[in-house]
Amino acid sequence: MPIVSIKMAKGRTIEQKRILVRAITDSVVSTLDVEPEWVTVLIEELDRENWATGGELHIHKFGAGCGKETK
Repeated sequence: MPIVSIKMAKGRTIEQKRILVRAITDSVVSTLDVEPEWVTVLIEELDRENWATGGELHIHKFGAGCGKETK
């Protein structure tokens, strides 16, 4: 039973996450020759103030709206 864990910034829509988990599931099914029901995808959403790259918090580096839902 493959388990795929994804960590990403908060702010994506349910539709974006639905498309993402479908694409990942399809890829795992075709690559590992397993049934879709065996594939688990876990999404962990992170606040930008709790994530840093290069010594700088993402809230400051990219702004509060980066990765947020667009209209």
